[in-house]
Amino acid sequence: MKIAFVGKGGSGKTTLSSLFIRHLAANEAPVVAVDADINQHLGAALGLDDAQTAALPAMGAQLPLIKDYLRGSNPRITSAETMIKTTPPGEGSRLLRVDEDNPVYDACARTVPLDDGDIRLMATGPFNESDLGVACYHSKVGAVELCLNHLVDGRDEYVVVDMTAGSDSFASGMFTRFDMTFLVAEPTRKGVSVYRQYKEYARDFGIALKVVGNKVQGQDDVDFLREQVGDDLLVAMGHSDWVRAMEKGRPHPFELLEADNRMTLQTLQNAAEDSYEQRDWERYTRQMVHFHLKNAESWGNAKTGTDLAAQVDPGFVLGEWTTEVSAALPA
Repeated sequence: MKIAFVGKGGSGKTTLSSLFIRHLAANEAPVVAVDADINQHLGAALGLDDAQTAALPAMGAQLPLIKDYLRGSNPRITSAETMIKTTPPGEGSRLLRVDEDNPVYDACARTVPLDDGDIRLMATGPFNESDLGVACYHSKVGAVELCLNHLVDGRDEYVVVDMTAGSDSFASGMFTRFDMTFLVAEPTRKGVSVYRQYKEYARDFGIALKVVGNKVQGQDDVDFLREQVGDDLLVAMGHSDWVRAMEKGRPHPFELLEADNRMTLQTLQNAAEDSYEQRDWERYTRQMVHFHLKNAESWGNAKTGTDLAAQVDPGFVLGEWTTEVSAALPA
């Protein structure tokens, strides 16, 4: 399942996403974690030191390799250069699976050992000084979107994406790529402002959205969030000495995380598992094509000099049953 963590800067979404990833690993679920935030902090939250975090390969820098691999033998895509971040798969495309080895993972992912198992970590790469005035961070996140478009995943495996802060993900169609979006909100007016933006933007796309209250200190905070977001409030995370120790660089074993906070993480997993029953691969593929055509018309055709609408395979529907398309193709 594909899970996104979103929220305003400072809401604690990276901390919550890292705790959820640890929880899934403790439950022996295969996990690919993706740091898609402009501020690359997920690696540190998962226990990497500064040198290890800096050594993570940037997905944005591997975009030519990603495109070339995913294109496979798809006859509708004439070259990797004509692929854009929204290019959908079709007959002959290579697909990605969570629990496999492939050249994309070899180039972009690193194994991170946690207390209760290993996960794969991928990162878009930071927005560097050299990018100023010449690059847009959305181009870096485009590598994530392209991979999500070509990903088939099952009930008991997870891709967890720590998204860029605020509502920037609506600059593309990536917000429709997830089975569940957890919006992390503090019990303040600013804390719920991003929720209102997400709710409005996602209204017409069938987005499964749940609010996770964070930095909650009492019932009054819970009541405030309930008043602001209604039934979208799933659960609230209270104070955690374990998290404070982790943020100081002195993490305790994950099994020592407070019992009520472990129950909160289980509530998130339960909600994610429930969302699996609502999967609609035809709608998922249709939305993918919708945003591809929008991007093609607005800038893609001009940039590539190609009619990118021709990349759409009208008979293709992405789904778990299409996994063998990838397996049948040579690496």
